[in-house]
Amino acid sequence: MFIEQGINSENKFWKYLLGSIIIIGASLIGQIPLLIGVMFKTIGNGKMMPDSENDLMKMFDPNMALFLIMISFLFAVGGIYLVMRYLHKQTLHSIITSRTKIDKKRIIFSFIIWALLSVISTVVTYFDSPGDFVVNFQLWPFLGLFIIAVLLIPIQTTCEELVFRGYLMQGFGNLAHNKWFPLLMTSVVFGCMHIFNPEVQKMGYIILIYYIGTGLMLGIMTLMDEGMELSLGFHAANNLIGALLVTSDWSALQTNSILKDLSEPSAGIDVIIPVVVVYPILLWVFSKKYHWNNWTEKLTGNLTTQHEHSDLSQRTQQF
Repeated sequence: MFIEQGINSENKFWKYLLGSIIIIGASLIGQIPLLIGVMFKTIGNGKMMPDSENDLMKMFDPNMALFLIMISFLFAVGGIYLVMRYLHKQTLHSIITSRTKIDKKRIIFSFIIWALLSVISTVVTYFDSPGDFVVNFQLWPFLGLFIIAVLLIPIQTTCEELVFRGYLMQGFGNLAHNKWFPLLMTSVVFGCMHIFNPEVQKMGYIILIYYIGTGLMLGIMTLMDEGMELSLGFHAANNLIGALLVTSDWSALQTNSILKDLSEPSAGIDVIIPVVVVYPILLWVFSKKYHWNNWTEKLTGNLTTQHEHSDLSQRTQQF
């Protein structure tokens, strides 16, 4: 089983705390090019030091800003690999899936489903409120965005899935020896990770319902499907299509996208609908396609260590 691949007596929870610090440190090293760029802009060009993420984004051309921000995730993935190999003595594969090979068809299917839904919802919103948008498309800046986004955004989303649906899922599993605690904790931590996003400052903390709900849905996908392939596809589609289609002055990523949202952001029923309507439907589609069953056990059951598995196997053979 997926989450139990990391459950053993040697994987003490302090190792996951230490590993998280190492991964964060690797990410910070990856932010050095961004820091150098900021220093060049402030010292060389006499600009003010940015005091918010929004100001930071406006210091650079949108494509350059996106590139500099995404670099840190390359280093973070390297940090995850080193932590898994040398601290936990596990393979990277063990926090991705329980299958012998990563199922690329699952990733592609999930990506296509959510990409189509994202495009359709954006088109419907545009024609419903055309005054809230302006066409932002410029061929060459958009092509630059497309290349950077296609190459680097999947690395960003994969990094976040490796951390939350893989590394920390198994880490909290080692702490609690059940499945519901890792599912809830990774969802809450994933949601709160977005607390400093410009969207939260604009809309208020109610939007955390969406972020935590998204984390919960991705965690359910991972536990029910015994691997994170579906969450990898969903997350990549969500961030990539969003970056290519719509930007705004208050979004976390400001890009040379096709449309620019000019509306004043507010959080209402639109925050709740994806969590209580769209996500359950998506889970139902996946459950039918991949024949999920035994939901209670897979989402809330207890976990056993590898040693306990070995003892159980020996007792079964003796019997």
